[in-house]
Amino acid sequence: MKKQSINLRQSFAIAFFILTSYCTTVTAQQIIAVKTKTNALVLQVTPGKEVNTIYLGEKLANDSDYAKIQSQFRQGTDYSGIYNAAYTASGSKNLLEPAITVTHADGNTSLDLLYVSHKTNAVSTGVSQTEITLKDPVYPVEVHLFIQSYYDTDVIEQWTTIQHNEKGSITLNKYASANLYLKGYKNFYLNQYHGDWAKEMQPEETKITHGIKTLDTKLGSRSNLFQPSVFMVSLDKPATEDEGKVLFAGLEWSGNFRTDLELDPLNNLRVISGINNAAAAYKLAKSEVFTTPKFWYTLSSKGKGTASRNLHDWSRSYKILDGKEDRLTLLNNWEATYFNFDEEKLKVLIADSKKLGVDMFLLDDGWFGNTYPRNNDDAALGDWDVNKKKLPNGIGTLVKTAKDNQVKFGIWIEPEMVNPASDLYKKHPDWVIKQPGRAEHYFRNQLVLDLANPKVQDFVYGVVDNLFTENPELAYIKWDCNAVIYNAYSNYLKDKQNNFYTDYVNGLYKVLERIRVKYPKVPMMLCSGGGGRVDYGALKYFTEFWPSDNTDPLERVYMQWEYSYFYPALTIAAHVTDWGKQPLKYRTDVAMMGKLGFDIVVKDLNEKDLAFTQKAIKNYNELSNTIWQGDQYRLQNPWDNDAASVMFVNKNGNEAVVFSYSVNSRYEAGTHLPIKLKGLQAGQNYKVEEINVYPDKKPVVETAVYSGDFLMQVGINPNVTASNSSVVLKITKA
Repeated sequence: MKKQSINLRQSFAIAFFILTSYCTTVTAQQIIAVKTKTNALVLQVTPGKEVNTIYLGEKLANDSDYAKIQSQFRQGTDYSGIYNAAYTASGSKNLLEPAITVTHADGNTSLDLLYVSHKTNAVSTGVSQTEITLKDPVYPVEVHLFIQSYYDTDVIEQWTTIQHNEKGSITLNKYASANLYLKGYKNFYLNQYHGDWAKEMQPEETKITHGIKTLDTKLGSRSNLFQPSVFMVSLDKPATEDEGKVLFAGLEWSGNFRTDLELDPLNNLRVISGINNAAAAYKLAKSEVFTTPKFWYTLSSKGKGTASRNLHDWSRSYKILDGKEDRLTLLNNWEATYFNFDEEKLKVLIADSKKLGVDMFLLDDGWFGNTYPRNNDDAALGDWDVNKKKLPNGIGTLVKTAKDNQVKFGIWIEPEMVNPASDLYKKHPDWVIKQPGRAEHYFRNQLVLDLANPKVQDFVYGVVDNLFTENPELAYIKWDCNAVIYNAYSNYLKDKQNNFYTDYVNGLYKVLERIRVKYPKVPMMLCSGGGGRVDYGALKYFTEFWPSDNTDPLERVYMQWEYSYFYPALTIAAHVTDWGKQPLKYRTDVAMMGKLGFDIVVKDLNEKDLAFTQKAIKNYNELSNTIWQGDQYRLQNPWDNDAASVMFVNKNGNEAVVFSYSVNSRYEAGTHLPIKLKGLQAGQNYKVEEINVYPDKKPVVETAVYSGDFLMQVGINPNVTASNSSVVLKITKA
């Protein structure tokens, strides 16, 4: 009896210890703070093991203050269904837009995600990763939230992994990458973008009202054509270049995306972003891990300019292929020849590349196809054999000609596509994305290959690999993607058609990953008929992108202005062409604001035009590091003024360049007032001189020395008052 009493007392003691330990765990309001140099994202674990977002903003001086934040805000009632979960699930008590919705193997659609654990590890210097594990207490479903902070650049990335251990497959009906929660602001303003071919990146700012605003695309490939995935949200009032709180954000995904912005009844803003779940309810097998794409964002309390410069620094350091390296200037043959060329014509153009002073000649569309020659855009895509009539000696002789002229040689491909008039289409109709039993529907006379199929992945990889195997000195690839996906159906996926849109993009990434393993340093342009596919998921594999087929320089001033908020200058391919009515100087000055290239007929240039262009290229080469790696300041907005002005300052602060362009053709429209410069040192003197002056013309800005204080407080007038005029100023420490 005595022994039994002892065991009973021991049992009570153990039970009491377990109970008190459990109570300590669940009653503590545990704080998870993810910090950058300026900002903090703060999550809180409740006694009920829910993980909520309680703060996203400028970080506080005392960490202990974060625990006090939640008590200062009015909460929803018990029946309101308004919760600030860090990753909101549907089917339980949440009544607003979820980040994740699942159908379990037994058909049940409820999900509740509770805290299990978290850990934070250093990824590299200045980069840390927090991983939070959540589990459903009823079903064996597990979600991991990843939050990666880049301390110095104030950028955060979020993504999730989803897995389960149910008896059968579950269906992911919605599977967002991130679920942001912004509160404490009276108003929110959304700056989104829309467009079409040759009309890319058109901005539109509106106040966010209650309900849900959705930004999305369902195009499959070339997904940004109508609706880019990047956006801004201003807090309290619309942000300007130098004032106001603003969030920049975007999804690192090159396919269908969806971003929901929901203003709830308590005036809190939820931002839920990820792969578009339209026609894409993903079947997830037992033990399979589904990884969502990364969602990036940066928050600035000093306006759009600071957010943009932080984003540029982050992207060059961590996202863009060789973001810290040089880029190649080039001459493209497209507008000089279109499809109508032969070997002799190209050899002349290659020699013109040397004459012009660029680094490389780029051979565009039309060099392939024999059974179905590529003489226009309705044939030969898929048949990547060199056209024997146009190029009887193959690509190799052109590469050698380029080498003899001391320039590099690059080539255009569109390997994801196929024309019905091609050997590939006839041989492998099962590789083509098209609905069985339905009429084919073409976009630019072509269809898309099924990259969900590993055999198609091998084929697309082989297009690139074969070119380099046969021509080891090939130096550049222009990768195009001109069609969207109609009649989506994968012969390979059989009964898993809802997985198609996701598996297609992952298949593309697998191909690009293989290319980069074997050819890690070859520059590649992400074309896609314009900015149809640009995002930081793709730019991991590409050195630059083509913003638009519209190369009218006046239109490009506006497009490049908007693209520059999200992407640094070294990624924005800008070519001098014959589009537009502006003089050569204006066209060249606009292109120098990005990654300079040419698509002109050099032999048609008169003596002065040629001399100007050659000198402009030399000027660009001297200033390229400042333009590509420097801090960008937008000085005067083309949407609100008769002239636009953009400035780049190098990281040492000893060199800058200012581009100014008239954008109004009315008489005497332009800059009548001096433009105040930015990013200089007030106590330092600077020499200001105009460059890119056309032969026999006098500079409109006299060379002089000014203090940095004068240039930033008073400014300098570039005098772009004449129609179609432009001025480039070089600024160096005196």
